[in-house]
Amino acid sequence: MRAIVIRSPGGPEVLELCDIPEPDPPYGHVRVRVQAAGVNRADLMQRAGHYPAPPGVPSDIPGLEYAGTVDAVGPGVARFSGGERVYGLVAGGAYAEKIVVHERETVAVPEGLSDEEAASVPEAFLTALDALLVRGHLAPGERVLVHAAGSGVGTAGIQIARALGCLVIGTSRTEDKLERCRSLGMDAGVVAEGGKFADKVIALSKGGVDVVLDLVGGAYLADTIASCAPRARIVAVGLTAGARAELDLGAVLRKRLEIVGTVMRARPLEEKIEAARLLDKTLGPWIARGVVKPVIDRVFALGDARDAHTYVASNASFGKVLLDARR
Repeated sequence: MRAIVIRSPGGPEVLELCDIPEPDPPYGHVRVRVQAAGVNRADLMQRAGHYPAPPGVPSDIPGLEYAGTVDAVGPGVARFSGGERVYGLVAGGAYAEKIVVHERETVAVPEGLSDEEAASVPEAFLTALDALLVRGHLAPGERVLVHAAGSGVGTAGIQIARALGCLVIGTSRTEDKLERCRSLGMDAGVVAEGGKFADKVIALSKGGVDVVLDLVGGAYLADTIASCAPRARIVAVGLTAGARAELDLGAVLRKRLEIVGTVMRARPLEEKIEAARLLDKTLGPWIARGVVKPVIDRVFALGDARDAHTYVASNASFGKVLLDARR
């Protein structure tokens, strides 16, 4: 089968399209013929040598989400027999024509969803849902701040918060992306110039926000804390602006804030199975009814993974960037 392999840590040029042996599904696993795979910031970090794959996961084949068709089942599999359209999260290996996953980690694709749309859902929507509802304890009607609003997770977070009747404020580095986010239900947007946005967020939210979906980190932290209402929850998901920042503990104490960090990739099997249940029981019905919808920016051929990584790194994308494993 064909797969994108990281030759050595480095820039997009280290990605190579190679022929490798196709995997056989062991007990309790299925093999999926991948139709499309999502491209995420984590893939760029792995390629650069900053985000190694967990033990037991291909260390040289990136890719954290996929959509495709079950084409082989291992011993003991009860949920699938072959031919079912499925999608889900993996800890790596999705940049390939085939991938092996535990049968309880994969989910049937909702009716009416294309392969590309399905591959746009797992990482973005599960990350946003987990951050907002599970880690951030978001309640209907609260005020939400979404950093990097035009990203895959950002566009998903806007829609999830809006579905709960929340006031949604987003930040971005460009007005163009904010305008496009308004069509997804975002109430107001702020261009974050030099990491400064708190005054505008406080005015727009009439006193501060209750939950922050932080995909940026770094220099944004000070204004993020300043934007918070008392007892707000900040959920740190991404660190595109850096992993270090000065923390005003006095403000954290005075406002009684909670700061929670989360990642999806390194979770144990039982937590990944629970994430699959969220995808199946919560997000699937929302998507099927049009409550939320995947946002696709561009689809590249599998063999053009270098171009896809370059494009994502440019920050020009709005929503998801995908690889078509059939090309």
